Amino acid sequence: MDLSDDLQTAALTHLEALIGFDTTSRDSNLQLIEYVEAYLGGLGVASRRVANADGSKANLYATVGPAVPGGVVLSGHTDVVPVDGQAWASDPFTLTRRGERLYGRGTCDMKGFLALALAAVPGFARGETARPLHLAFSYDEEVGCLGAPSMIRALVAELPAPIAVIVGEPTDMEVVSGHKGISTWRVTVTGHEAHSSLTHLGVSANMVAIGLMTQLRVLAESFERHPDPESLYHPPHATLTIGLMQGGTAVNILARECGFTFDLRTPPGQDPDTIIAPFLAACAEEDQALKARFADAGVVVARRSATPSFAPEPGGAAETLARRLAGDNGPARVVPYAAEAGQFQGAGFSTIICGPGSIEQAHQADEYLEVAQFERGAAFMRRLIEALR
Repeated sequence: MDLSDDLQTAALTHLEALIGFDTTSRDSNLQLIEYVEAYLGGLGVASRRVANADGSKANLYATVGPAVPGGVVLSGHTDVVPVDGQAWASDPFTLTRRGERLYGRGTCDMKGFLALALAAVPGFARGETARPLHLAFSYDEEVGCLGAPSMIRALVAELPAPIAVIVGEPTDMEVVSGHKGISTWRVTVTGHEAHSSLTHLGVSANMVAIGLMTQLRVLAESFERHPDPESLYHPPHATLTIGLMQGGTAVNILARECGFTFDLRTPPGQDPDTIIAPFLAACAEEDQALKARFADAGVVVARRSATPSFAPEPGGAAETLARRLAGDNGPARVVPYAAEAGQFQGAGFSTIICGPGSIEQAHQADEYLEVAQFERGAAFMRRLIEALR
């Protein structure tokens, strides 16, 4: 890394600080938010928090430069996934350079991008640009993109209309113009306990849940049998997986409770609510059947998250700008994971995904960001400053 480059040097300093904050989604991100607030305040830039219900977490957004239309939003999430049970060669919350890689939880997903965005702020704060830079940092992206919607509503209400939103998820600094949506549900089955030899005196929540989960497996298999041959996604169809299951207390007791959580990932153009409606109807029927036998039994379905898909916008303002800044003339690209881009697009913003690092390193032990990717990200930010002069 060329340490003579002021933007890269500043970004590295910010990255070291950001990695030092353990912002695992189950915990607060407020120390990181306070760091960003203090940094922006020192440059004369006001920022605003949009907190969660109990104030333990917050989004943060700010406008740097003139409050006029035509600016660019740099968006990223502050939370990271857990390191529990992972074998790290170094402290995951200490930025560590080994060779041409920068190691630490969140280096590529996605504090590297946040650090670069912060390093770009002085170029806008000094009045060097005619159009503004907007920062939009969210919480709880990793657990269902839960934090961004409240911030996006505030941006719609308060920002002079930007020309583009750039979501800095790790894409190897290549422009990505689409992602699948993700919806997640929790199903809780309550049975009636009895001795396992006396099945007529109770109902096993586990057995009921198995039947419901079988319906989901059949649905998932139907997706696989009907791929879209023109899809850019891999796999080229919707997917459904059951990620969590818990049930029962002993082998000789009819289980009182069984719960499972599943996710449905859909490409643009497919409505998750329509797809899952027959299963929800089956759950409602099972609920009534159980209650007819035992008043305390039943099936409850709770939606945990609903992150919309992100559809390509060929020739859109965000893609055109991002390709120019990244020097990207490659083919159209989409990704199977979900991000906040669909939420920004749904609010009317021209949106694109482009950021340093590879998704293949995200969520892993010894997560890293290649120095070359960090350098490409710095070049991207320098070109952004020039583009908004």
